[in-house]
Amino acid sequence: MVNFIEAQKPMLSRLMKMAGLRPIEIELEPAGTTMHIWAPKHHVGKKGTTISPLDDPATAAAAKKNSTKKSKKKRSPESRPNVVLIHGFAAEGNVTWQFNFGVLVSRYNLYIPDLMFFGKSSTASADRSPEFQAACVAAALARLGVARCDVVGFSYGGMVAFKLAEARPEMVRSLCVSGSVVAMTDAVNREAMERLGAGSSAELLMPETLKGLKALLSISMFRKMWFPDRFYKDYLKQVMFTNRKERMELLQGLLTSTMDAKIPAFQQKIMLLWGEEDRIFDIKLAKKMKEQLGDKCFLYGIPKAGHLLHVERPCAYNRQLQRWFAYVNSTAAGGDQASSGESSKPQL
Repeated sequence: MVNFIEAQKPMLSRLMKMAGLRPIEIELEPAGTTMHIWAPKHHVGKKGTTISPLDDPATAAAAKKNSTKKSKKKRSPESRPNVVLIHGFAAEGNVTWQFNFGVLVSRYNLYIPDLMFFGKSSTASADRSPEFQAACVAAALARLGVARCDVVGFSYGGMVAFKLAEARPEMVRSLCVSGSVVAMTDAVNREAMERLGAGSSAELLMPETLKGLKALLSISMFRKMWFPDRFYKDYLKQVMFTNRKERMELLQGLLTSTMDAKIPAFQQKIMLLWGEEDRIFDIKLAKKMKEQLGDKCFLYGIPKAGHLLHVERPCAYNRQLQRWFAYVNSTAAGGDQASSGESSKPQL
């Protein structure tokens, strides 16, 4: 019997290829760590869609010579800003961002990686920390010749994005994060689980039954949506039981002691783009995080949207995302000399 979730992927892949993206597998370590990433088609040359550790890091530049010549009026790939979209815990990159990539791909070089144990990305490493995920993303981008980029992270991907920005400030120019925290401390985790009536994050985010999956979807969205049981069964089989052991370990790798947690002094401008009805990480937490992150951090709430705001209200989410990038690019073009006062705030 056809799995509806699996059957969706070929159509989604065709749409992404029509938009100018290509799937690339980057071997970061021989027979060890491989990251699958959707990237602009100018990266794909005669060598195909696999980049091995022996390839020259400048493969991307060489591949551009083999690509079809562009119209002089059209902006060259080299001149476009680079944007990286990092998915959450419920699905791989192209599924997570299927309602969002289309509005960005014509203006930006878009990169959509699959984190380790999602999609076709895998590793033999025992490291399950978000720092390791961030290091893999950074290494893959470097292999593609991406020196500077703006990063968007959702939920688990937001935590990875924060780690990437902290570790590689020279690579990450700005951050836009939704439904996430800088660090999943014991205190934050305990408060969220008690509020949601869940015993643990694994119980909440990795359900084994239709009832558990329906409960997760219910708290993740503002609007109550009905799906046939067949949809839930296919989703359980395709998503919740794929690399289940490793993903449970990823959840364990997120937790950090409240005593050890510190808010880094981020150099980047940060946008917290939030669903005002987010029940997993509520907007009160976002407001507190904004205060902790300082004057370079902004908060924008989208009404009538929950944790899955980019899926539930994609038009509103995409509009604010484009305005954020317009602000980031305008300040960069002006020498990034805007003050931290009222005049520096993005017009959202």
